[in-house]
Amino acid sequence: MLVRFWGTRGSLPVAQRADAIQAKIAHALVAAGGRRFADEAEADAFARANLDFAAYGAYGGATSCVEIEGADGAFLVCDLGSGLREFGIDSFRRIAGGHPPVYHVFLSHLHWDHIMGFPFFGPAFNPAATIVIHSGHADAETALRRQQEEISFPVPFDWLRAKFQFVVHPPGQPFDVAGVTVTLVAQHHSHDSYGYRFEKGGRAVIYSTDSEHKVENMDAEAAFEAFFAGADLVICDTMYSLGDTVSLKQDWGHSSNIVAVDLCHAAGAKRLALFHHEPTYTDQDIQRMHAETVRYEELVRADRPQLEVICAYDGLEVAV
Repeated sequence: MLVRFWGTRGSLPVAQRADAIQAKIAHALVAAGGRRFADEAEADAFARANLDFAAYGAYGGATSCVEIEGADGAFLVCDLGSGLREFGIDSFRRIAGGHPPVYHVFLSHLHWDHIMGFPFFGPAFNPAATIVIHSGHADAETALRRQQEEISFPVPFDWLRAKFQFVVHPPGQPFDVAGVTVTLVAQHHSHDSYGYRFEKGGRAVIYSTDSEHKVENMDAEAAFEAFFAGADLVICDTMYSLGDTVSLKQDWGHSSNIVAVDLCHAAGAKRLALFHHEPTYTDQDIQRMHAETVRYEELVRADRPQLEVICAYDGLEVAV
C-alpha cells in the first residue's frame, strides 16, 4: 500500500503569511553564505542538504484528507477536508483507459474541517464516477447535503452527477472494499468519531484522528492497543502537546504526541505519523514537536523495538 497525505491540518485550513515566507528566504540566504548556484536544481540540492525541513519546506495548510493506494481498481480516501480538491484533480490524471472510476470515502466524523472539501471535489461532477461514502454515522448524507444548501453554497448537492452510495458500518465488524479489509473503531469525540484499520497482503494502516486519549486513563485504552496492534503505519491525531491536553484543551476531542507514542508502543506498531496539526502552529512549531516526539520515543522505548516517528505534511507519500 502507498499512503498519500493531501491534507494534514486540523480545525481549519491555513496559509503561509508573507512574513513567514520572507523569513524562510532570509534564513536560506544566510545559510548559503554567498554561494553561487548554476541553476535552481543545484540550489534545491543545497537547501535539502543544509536546511531543516521548516526552512526549505512546509507542512501545508489543507485539512484532513489521506489517500490509501492499493485497492483493486478503486480509489480509497480518508476524510473530505480541503485537501480533497487536490486529490480529486490528481485522480483524474490516474484514471486508466476510460475505466469508470470508483471512489471509496471513509469518514472519521462530520465536523466541517473533515467535509469542507467535498463541494470542490471534481469527480463528484463526473457522471461515470461512483462515490461510496463509508461511515459509522447514519447522518453522513444529511451533513454533506446540508453544507451545500443555498444559504451556504451556490451548488446544491443534487447538481452533482456521480452515483452516490452511503453505507453505515458498525464498529468491530470487518468488511471488504476492493480487496482491502477495513474495520472501524469508535473514538471519543463530539458527535462521535471513528478510526479505520486497512489491511492487505499482511500490511496494516491505521487512520485515527479526532480521538481524545487521556494520559491519566490509559488503562481504558486497551481497545485502541488491540486496534493498532502490529500496524505498519499509524496515522494519529497529535494536535496538541501533552501540556495542552492536560491544561487548556482537555475535553476538546484531540490527543497528544506523547499519548500516541505510548499507544503505539503498547500495540507494537512500527511507524507513527503525527497528524491533524494545530492550525496556529508554525512550521517551526510542528518541527519542534516532531523532534520532541522522537526524543520521547527514545527515552521510553526500553526493550521494545524502535517506533519510527514521522511528521505528516501535505504532499508526503509513505510506502507501507
